[in-house]
Amino acid sequence: MTITVTFIRHGESEDNLKGIWAGWKDAPLSDLGRKQAAAVAEFFLDTKFDTIYASPLLRANTTAQAIHSRQQAPFPSFIVTPNIREQHFGVAEGTSFAYIPTEHDTLDELFAQGIYPVLYHRDEKFPGAESLNDLALRAEKAIMECVIPHLQSEEDAHIAMVSHGLCISELVAALLRLDPDSRRDTSYKGLLNTAWTRATVSIKEVANFSEGVPPLDVQVTHVNVAGHLDDIAPFTSDSTSENSEARKFFGGGGTLAEVVLSDERQKM
Repeated sequence: MTITVTFIRHGESEDNLKGIWAGWKDAPLSDLGRKQAAAVAEFFLDTKFDTIYASPLLRANTTAQAIHSRQQAPFPSFIVTPNIREQHFGVAEGTSFAYIPTEHDTLDELFAQGIYPVLYHRDEKFPGAESLNDLALRAEKAIMECVIPHLQSEEDAHIAMVSHGLCISELVAALLRLDPDSRRDTSYKGLLNTAWTRATVSIKEVANFSEGVPPLDVQVTHVNVAGHLDDIAPFTSDSTSENSEARKFFGGGGTLAEVVLSDERQKM
């Protein structure tokens, strides 16, 4: 028995154009984002999902609704869970992000000045925010809530989790930590808008395992697949150089973008 988990990042949001911290800030999809959502929904038209889990935030929820609307009867269950929201940036929500110069004040001094720089350590966070380590703990709860129950069935299942870039990277990592033989040296950050990443999950053959979550076999088969966007122009004709750069970075097109592990046009 195998559970297939397809993680799908949301389409471009209006906040993706602004270069601001937008974790729980709830902006809708941009015009481009709606086209991306329609494209990924069309791509998955013939893929049968048994359950679609969605973040409650508009950019992901609208993307998930688009996918759900193009599924064929009997339609999959649609479940909204706050545990797959994006990382929360606390007081920095809605403010511009900045890079810290080589010589700079302490983080507390920068925060006092209303400066919220890019943070590079997993335990760092803005006031009232989540660190990446906090997000990782929430991702573990989401895996226990959304994936593990499907392993109790004797039938194969395919679930979709429509979420956000940073959250998806932590969801995949949390899933891999349940496999004692998995590789832990790969980053899953830098996902493109509406790109999908996939893993298969099954229970390892372990004798006399009686409680908790049994050791799992987790295989990441696809990463950052976005071939469905090939025919969509990435920017509008009136894009300024400033919002074009924001689109590139927040859309996953910056230097953090990961290498796709399989043919982008392959569909399973």
